[in-house]
Amino acid sequence: MLEPSEIYELDAVVAAEVDARAAAQGSGPVLVHAVRGFVDAGSAGQLAVDHLVTELDAQRLATFDADQLVDYRSRRPTMTFDGHTWASYDEPRLVVDMVRDADGVPFLLMHGSEPDVQWERYVAAVQQIVERFDVPLTVGVHGIPMGLPHTRPTSLTAHATRPELVADHPSWFGTVQVPASVGALLELRLGEAGHDAMGFAVHVPHYLAQSQYPQASIAALRAVERATGLELRTGELDAAATAATLEIERQVAESDEVRSLVHALEEQYDAFSRSIGRTSLLAPTSDLPTADELGAEFERFLASQADDS
Repeated sequence: MLEPSEIYELDAVVAAEVDARAAAQGSGPVLVHAVRGFVDAGSAGQLAVDHLVTELDAQRLATFDADQLVDYRSRRPTMTFDGHTWASYDEPRLVVDMVRDADGVPFLLMHGSEPDVQWERYVAAVQQIVERFDVPLTVGVHGIPMGLPHTRPTSLTAHATRPELVADHPSWFGTVQVPASVGALLELRLGEAGHDAMGFAVHVPHYLAQSQYPQASIAALRAVERATGLELRTGELDAAATAATLEIERQVAESDEVRSLVHALEEQYDAFSRSIGRTSLLAPTSDLPTADELGAEFERFLASQADDS
């Protein structure tokens, strides 16, 4: 592997500030990452990043050399042609910002374009940053499409390097194989190196996966708040979520096909909820089923639906 430290640069002034705050607080900052890559249904991660860098004070801490990490021919950046000249170039970026939450607590935010190449080198570079700034917890967020209706509570899948980090979250999956992402690889490698890392994959209704869905970003950021104690001003996204809901309801009302789809998903969701004895899959209970029990119950439910058809 080529030297990881050669693909990023630190801003010495901002780095010194992070060090000073860590010394005063007795611990380093949390690292949150939402890198655009293979899947981000509802733009859950990207909207969360946009919210954080807009609503909170941010300074650039680290800049990765995107020229070494991006395959331009497979994922061409956008350029703007204006009349007779090339006016702008949407340069790929991969950066780490130092952000202060609503209470002034600093944390690190990594965002930009997922590397196309040199994944292991990139992950090793991020691990250097984690160890350089004594990061106690790394948290990733993104959206995944699921067969759930938008009219029911937004749920998410939590995963972590230690089961204790996600003990309060129900498991939605057993053992599955999925295409890799650099965020998933980062979590795996950090765990192997003894660092705490976790992530939240917000469930976005599959028929909204290509649209912006602020509700998913709110769910992701609130999960980050609960895991880290940060105050991320999620209320500032409420207006966008309300507007999105109104637009969704308008489009559903105008399409019999979409309305039928949503109704079928509602019936499936509600029937499964009743079958496990809860009105919501997110409802708290003192006797929460295990992942295996939940999966087995879901399989029995699907089988009963097939028998009835």
